[in-house]
Amino acid sequence: MTTNQKPIRNSVKAIIRKEAAVLLIRKKDESGDYYIFPGGGQDKCEDMISTLRRECREEINAEVIVNDLVLMREYIGKNHEFASTDADTHQVEFYFSCQLADGAIPQNGHNIDEGQISVDWVPEDDLDKLRVYPQALREGLLNPKKIYCGDIN
Repeated sequence: MTTNQKPIRNSVKAIIRKEAAVLLIRKKDESGDYYIFPGGGQDKCEDMISTLRRECREEINAEVIVNDLVLMREYIGKNHEFASTDADTHQVEFYFSCQLADGAIPQNGHNIDEGQISVDWVPEDDLDKLRVYPQALREGLLNPKKIYCGDIN
């Protein structure tokens, strides 16, 4: 790695479902509202399960029970729609099936993402009508057919 390259980043994400809805973080950018799955970057010497629990406490103010790894994707920024701003980004994302701990009520946490507006239960039937990232995985995240999906957005 040359000195001007960013390292590859691991990120873990939670797929939390309830009554035909999925829990997503609503954010806003210059194009309007969009949604992402809760989770974030893994710190050095932190295992993925601990990372996901920490990120959910920070972003959605809720304890989660982490179950199985269901999907992986890479995001190589120079290959996608945000290449003008993400050209040097290479992130590997690990999506885990999760459930909220008893009594957890998701809401904005104490360390939210930049641009985060709210934590919303989004009906699964509405996912194809909204900007949900990764867009190429909207259906596959809820009903995965393979674990590794490659460099997609």
